[in-house]
Amino acid sequence: MIRREFLGLGAGLLGAGLTGRWALAGDEKPVGDFPIRYSDAEWKRRLTDEQYYILRKAGTERPFTSPLLKEKRKGTFTCAGCALPLYRSADKYDSGTGWPSFTRAVKDAVLTERDLSLGMVRTEVLCRRCGGHLGHVFNDGPPPTGKRHCINGDALDFVPGRTT
Repeated sequence: MIRREFLGLGAGLLGAGLTGRWALAGDEKPVGDFPIRYSDAEWKRRLTDEQYYILRKAGTERPFTSPLLKEKRKGTFTCAGCALPLYRSADKYDSGTGWPSFTRAVKDAVLTERDLSLGMVRTEVLCRRCGGHLGHVFNDGPPPTGKRHCINGDALDFVPGRTT
């Protein structure tokens, strides 16, 4: 383990202790009261390894690797875990960060939660229906909202032509 990984792990564990949100053993997402809930084994069966890592373990894909980063067609971005419509193509923009970015989510599609992992305060974005980790929202986006929903492409599917 290199020093940076060790420090990141320590900060994540510290954040877990401060928020009570993350389990210290295995860093698993809480079960929560989400309408769609599966066992860990069922999530592993339903999702690809990368989707599982992001949606269920709050992981992050490498920047500039998601095909959805360059998706320009009209359509809807849905949760890869439960197919809930989350973001409209009309709200997508190129933030230059390496992850698909949106100015806003579909009304009532996502929940946000304070995230103290990695030694910083961020706002995590979760799917309202399955509780899957999608990414984070920041206050440095363009008008009209001033928000940047920085979302992992592997947490999403794209349905062309369909808008919510």
